[in-house]
Amino acid sequence: MVGYDPEAKGISSVEAAAAGSASGFVTRVLISPLDVLKIRFQLQIEQLSSRNPTAKYHSILQAVQRILREEGLGAFWKGHVPAQFLYVGYGAVQFMTFESLTELVHNVTSYSARGSFVHLVCGGLAACTATAAVQPVDTLRTRFAAQGEPKIYPNLRQAVVTMYQTEGPRAFYRGLTPTLIAIFPYAGLQFFFYNILQQFSEWVVPAGGKKGGNIKNLVCGSCAGVISKTLTYPLDVVKKRLQVGGFEHARAAFGQVRTYRGFLDCMRQIMREEGPGGFFKGLSPSLLKAAFSTGLIFFWYELFCSLLCALKGPDSAGRKEG
Repeated sequence: MVGYDPEAKGISSVEAAAAGSASGFVTRVLISPLDVLKIRFQLQIEQLSSRNPTAKYHSILQAVQRILREEGLGAFWKGHVPAQFLYVGYGAVQFMTFESLTELVHNVTSYSARGSFVHLVCGGLAACTATAAVQPVDTLRTRFAAQGEPKIYPNLRQAVVTMYQTEGPRAFYRGLTPTLIAIFPYAGLQFFFYNILQQFSEWVVPAGGKKGGNIKNLVCGSCAGVISKTLTYPLDVVKKRLQVGGFEHARAAFGQVRTYRGFLDCMRQIMREEGPGGFFKGLSPSLLKAAFSTGLIFFWYELFCSLLCALKGPDSAGRKEG
């Protein structure tokens, strides 16, 4: 299972980082289209309804058809290069930090490293560490996914240079405050529910052994992702709105644009103009993405850890069977 296990030979921090990077890379390729849809929905000021004639996007199917018609299939992988840097870097830092923190808890406290509460706190702290490390890449990814045609940023290098020259270095950290506020409970709850669901599955099927273990990891991760995303989603919307600040000219083709002075101002404007539902725009593709991405992240991480343990020798193979 994910996290330090004192009763089994574990993997090193470097191996945890490698497994986390690999899981992030594979997952990102598979869930990119859902991420693009989610971002487009989150940034739309107009109501997501076919009854609103000014709204560019109404539903998942309609948005897919319109993006395909106007921008082509490649649009679903807009921002894929910075997103890959994001997922690879985030996965490496998050899982390396999480494994190290749970081991530290075991060594210096009386708490069990396998406890759900420990996973909640360590998962949140690990995610905050990873988020601070990759925030500039996340901002670039959001802008690439948000821009229409013609493109404002033709490539990653041009985007970095333009943002730095026109907006300064702080532009790369737009939305960091709501991101950190949101990521601690979101990631913490992911690890928390994943741990609980894994324990529950072992209680329900105690003799499962290796059989079906990978599918169990996928299902537990997907459920954990849906629950945690639903609970913390409004903060993700605010983060996305703030990240495209100063980028309004590239959003003109998508409908209305707004300028926000900060975290609280963004929340006030969304509530005043869009109502409570504004904080849940893009929830449907986001939940699909959360289910797939979280499930796949844990699935691939456990699988890669198992492979690394198997390569080290038969005595280590039991480390990450999940």
